[in-house]
Amino acid sequence: MIVIQTKEKKQKEEAYAGINLRSFITVVAILVAMLVFCGALSYCIPQGSFARDETGNILPDTYVAGEVSGIAFWRVLTAPVRVFASEDAVTIIMISLFLLIMSGVFNLLEKTGGIKTLMTHIMGKLRGRGSSVVCLVVLIFMLFGSLFGMFEELVTLLPLMVAFMLTMQLDTMVGLGTCLLAACFGFSTAIANPFSVGTASQLAGIPTSSGVWLRVVFFGMVYGILCLFLMRYLKKLKADPKCSLTYETDLEKRRRLAEDKEEPAQDQARMVKIYSIFFAVQGALLVAIACIREISGYAIPILAASFLISGVVAGTVVCGNFRKTLSWFFQGAVAMLPAVLMIGLASSVKLVMDESGIIDTVMNSVLTLLRGKSKFVTVLLIYGLILFLQMFIGSASAKIFLVMPIVLPITNALGISPNLVILTYCMADGFTDVILPTNPVLLIGLSMANVSYFKWLKWTWKLQLLLFAISVLVLLFGAVIGY
Repeated sequence: MIVIQTKEKKQKEEAYAGINLRSFITVVAILVAMLVFCGALSYCIPQGSFARDETGNILPDTYVAGEVSGIAFWRVLTAPVRVFASEDAVTIIMISLFLLIMSGVFNLLEKTGGIKTLMTHIMGKLRGRGSSVVCLVVLIFMLFGSLFGMFEELVTLLPLMVAFMLTMQLDTMVGLGTCLLAACFGFSTAIANPFSVGTASQLAGIPTSSGVWLRVVFFGMVYGILCLFLMRYLKKLKADPKCSLTYETDLEKRRRLAEDKEEPAQDQARMVKIYSIFFAVQGALLVAIACIREISGYAIPILAASFLISGVVAGTVVCGNFRKTLSWFFQGAVAMLPAVLMIGLASSVKLVMDESGIIDTVMNSVLTLLRGKSKFVTVLLIYGLILFLQMFIGSASAKIFLVMPIVLPITNALGISPNLVILTYCMADGFTDVILPTNPVLLIGLSMANVSYFKWLKWTWKLQLLLFAISVLVLLFGAVIGY
């Protein structure tokens, strides 16, 4: 297999080792500002409360207003720590541990060369099968994103995908489409993505498999749209290769590829077998969780245990060193610690509103505003809210902990199911990752491929508009049928 090997590429890949520092500081600053703002609101908004049923859901038209009573400033300052001892602590700690485990295992897979070796093997099998290979590669990347929540990890394979497409006489844009777009769209059309569907389902108190049928349908629709988009572009390339947006730079890349060939990794067949078994086990487990109602409510701890045990075993078998395997695992887990801090900050916003007694007052105001509005209008407003937050807070988990604890009780009181809210969240959270210039993964990916943002925007803006329209129609359909 031919790959592009440069020092620049290695530096780019290292950027995925943890959360981008600038993005982290920005998100933390926004969350701290929201935390202080909510504390200040307690000096302006009266306390109030709803009656609740035995499951904790608010009962509409039972709101009772109280007095204005500001929360002590020290309680605002200590909320990010105290939230880990609140009534939501078990859920927060469990999901945080889950994220740490998943990050550690994915880092382990990358360090041992598991993902790259598996993809290299697949690419070798697909070589020479014509343009249909593009659709197969898109399906593979989308499934990894949709089922396992992999996005940044897959984008590290971008140089490999670009090189593969160039050797098939295609271009860099096709490489970007089959890797960057497919990985992002798979994450967005989550079927069992543990970072979005899994976390949100846990907060909503429903099984991860609940409502899975419409998520599968939406996945199929987006997959078809992306394949048609790429096939149309391939048709143009076949008619005139010079219409490629990267024609000039690809000539140089092909010249370098002809000079720079990488030797195949030793024991590649053995590694492929081991990691194929690893992903097959996780896939089978996801199917079991979706089909067996008795275990579906425990999806996150089951997946965490499975990834941890099988990941460490696979890594140890591949590298032959248990200590080194644990070291790589803990490196990945430590890289996810900033996300745990963001989750703590996002969760503490709800804690401050709870302790100041204003959260029910805010919910009552929103319910009053939305009363009489259709479910579809309400869902679109939620969609717009998450799109707005997406411009400032890229972390899917942080946004879930910020939005869902407030949105879910409101939508439940309005007769909107958690399934529709979760689907709305996934749509609004994911697709813009490959269009917003504030997303570091997009900028790093484009830099790795040597493609300018404006060239990328020119190539994808119509596709993004189409996906937005399809998303709205699917949400309308879900609202109409009571999904």
